[in-house]
Amino acid sequence: MTTGISDTVYDLTSVFYHAAKGGQVYSKCIDDAAKEGDDELVEFFKDVQEQDAERAQKAKNLLGRR
Repeated sequence: MTTGISDTVYDLTSVFYHAAKGGQVYSKCIDDAAKEGDDELVEFFKDVQEQDAERAQKAKNLLGRR
């Protein structure tokens, strides 16, 4: 811990960041799949986006308690 932040808080912050960032990335994927008319991929990317949103929220809640 050279930053003054515990490893677990750093790890949790990383999970939060990547899950939150994923939501933006998946929006582009959804748009791309929709442009190609691939409803199966649209649904897949929406599911992944929703999972990351839930993961980000849970990580945010856990960070708030640390």
